[in-house]
Amino acid sequence: MRLDIEVLRQTIMEAIEKAGDPEALEEVRRRYLGRKGELTMALRALGELPPPERPRVGERLNALKVEVEEALTRKGETLARAMEEARLMAERVDVLLPGRRPRLGYGHPIRLVWDEIEEIFLGMGFTIAEGPEIELDRYNFEALNFPPEHPARDMQDSFYITSTVLLRTHTSPVQVRTMEALRPAPIRIIAPGRVYRRDAPDASHSLLFHQVEGLVVDEGITFADLKGTLVAFARAMFGSEREVSFRPSFFPFTEPSAEVYISCSCGKGGCRVCKGSGWLEILGAGAVHPNVLAVSGYDPERFTGFAFGMGVERIALLKYGIEDMRLLFENDLRFLAQFAAEGR
Repeated sequence: MRLDIEVLRQTIMEAIEKAGDPEALEEVRRRYLGRKGELTMALRALGELPPPERPRVGERLNALKVEVEEALTRKGETLARAMEEARLMAERVDVLLPGRRPRLGYGHPIRLVWDEIEEIFLGMGFTIAEGPEIELDRYNFEALNFPPEHPARDMQDSFYITSTVLLRTHTSPVQVRTMEALRPAPIRIIAPGRVYRRDAPDASHSLLFHQVEGLVVDEGITFADLKGTLVAFARAMFGSEREVSFRPSFFPFTEPSAEVYISCSCGKGGCRVCKGSGWLEILGAGAVHPNVLAVSGYDPERFTGFAFGMGVERIALLKYGIEDMRLLFENDLRFLAQFAAEGR
């Protein structure tokens, strides 16, 4: 028995030493210390020995088991250190290599146009106002001269949250909130932001888009002030050579109202963009309706004003010659890369 134990010890130690990875070491452990391992079975067989021999043999086997467990632990630690060193060598960074040039992002057409619109109007003395995107019906419609049954409400199919709360369909509510907050005049603000309408997405419509509302209120403001402001804006945005045309229209919150057009870059010769007309609509505008002034606490006999609103996406489509609005929302880097120079 003494010779068998010593032979078993040497066999186990050699197997531990030869194990080259954690999986092989675990196999050695199972072979000798597992439920049916050789050393485990030898310990279980002690009962078959004569009683006088059991204590001595049992002591030898238990000492061997402890020795094997310690050897397995040391070997496992050695293998773990070796693997960690190999991993570190594989992941070593050569600090002398030149760095990788970071990939620069591109200016998005909506953001570029948004910033340019703000810059133009800030240069005219306007300030920027903001309002909530989740709006009350009172501000989105009623205070803007849209009574509950007014047919003009059908022009803007809305996302209602409750009967009196909705996602705003335009940034015009900001003009009412501003007039209420900044009494008395003068007021000269633009209100850029997101708006929402239940439109079927296509080349010229989106469920979510961006608008810039403008408002001026003071004593003695005339339609001529509106024309001068918007002509200056149109030429700053599209070029000083562009002609600007005002055509009668209807908006519940302005009276009189107008749609503003610029001459097409085709030189009025007719093209696919202007559909052969030579003109491109860019925004709607008009003199603030007396009812809107009165609801906001202004005396319409004393104060007058003008308002205008434009779609940022439409301005971007016209400015950059983009034919499909959906391109603005797909974030295709091949498309956005075309505006890299614009964003720097």
